Amino acid sequence: MPRKSPFLAEALENRCGIVRSLGVLTDAWSFLLVREALLGRRTFAEFRESLGIASDVLTARLAALVEQGVFERVPYQAPGHRAREAYELTAEGEGLKVVLVAMQQWGEANVPVEQPGSVLPRTRSRAARVRAVLIDEHGDVVENTDVALVRAATAA
Repeated sequence: MPRKSPFLAEALENRCGIVRSLGVLTDAWSFLLVREALLGRRTFAEFRESLGIASDVLTARLAALVEQGVFERVPYQAPGHRAREAYELTAEGEGLKVVLVAMQQWGEANVPVEQPGSVLPRTRSRAARVRAVLIDEHGDVVENTDVALVRAATAA
């Protein structure tokens, strides 16, 4: 496995949750692998075929996502084939659904295309379209313009 950059080596210990997240989800392939898993892909071959990703890159990304607890390896065996490993999202990986919904929502609003996207977040029960929203600690929806990022106080 390639040597980690100084940024990535320290990212997982950083106080900032954004930096720690980037230490796990290091590139676009990581997000796309989570998207494909949420769409039902499980095997190395399915990921490679759906994304057109090089095998060595796929191997490295899956290993890193397993190491960070986003995916777990589970055994499977297709009829007439040898046993292999599939990749399933952990609870932490499933938690990225809200991140991907927010990214899709932002992309649709700010990077429009002629035809709608191929992935539409919908509820399982009613097939209703969903969107990501900001909610405060009281459960009230908050507009983007009313939110500011504020640095946490440093320990003295």
